[in-house]
Amino acid sequence: MKAKYDFSKGKRGAVLPSSGNKVRITIRLDQDIVDWFRSKVEEQGGGNYQSMMNNALRIYMEGQKQPLEEILRRVVREELQATH
Repeated sequence: MKAKYDFSKGKRGAVLPSSGNKVRITIRLDQDIVDWFRSKVEEQGGGNYQSMMNNALRIYMEGQKQPLEEILRRVVREELQATH
């Protein structure tokens, strides 16, 4: 080991840059939620519980998309029923 190291050209942050469009955030979740995802990863023989959470959120998000025409038809139908 050297007696002294030069860190003047050092950079702060992650050693490896994050991939693609992933964003690092801080989030607080209930312990039972995290435990559930971790147990599912263990049941599958390994993996990443955070990736599993991301996939679950993506599936939910994509399930919420409705075509505008479908939403408008539903609203018009509800309004017509409310007037009768």
